[in-house]
Amino acid sequence: MGARSFLALFLILLLLASEAQGAHVPPQDEPDSPALLTKVQESLYGYWDTAKATAQDLYRKTYLPTVDEKIRDMYSKSTAAVTIYAGIFTDQVLSLLTGDH
Repeated sequence: MGARSFLALFLILLLLASEAQGAHVPPQDEPDSPALLTKVQESLYGYWDTAKATAQDLYRKTYLPTVDEKIRDMYSKSTAAVTIYAGIFTDQVLSLLTGDH
């Protein structure tokens, strides 16, 4: 990046910072009710708990032992493959960094 573009970027950021400082709004008295963030957080926790309960209920209703075994087997095979390939990748990176041939 050239000196001119760096200077232009610096001046733009300086201008934006001064504008942000100039637009100061005086503080207002907050009501005794909970803050907006707290309300949003409680709402999201409520949605999350509902979705979680629904998913658990659906899982209990549709539980099939053969599908569960297949999923567990697929998980163990895929994690074994990822572990092997991660080891190979790590060896390749280390040999590139150390210069061994």
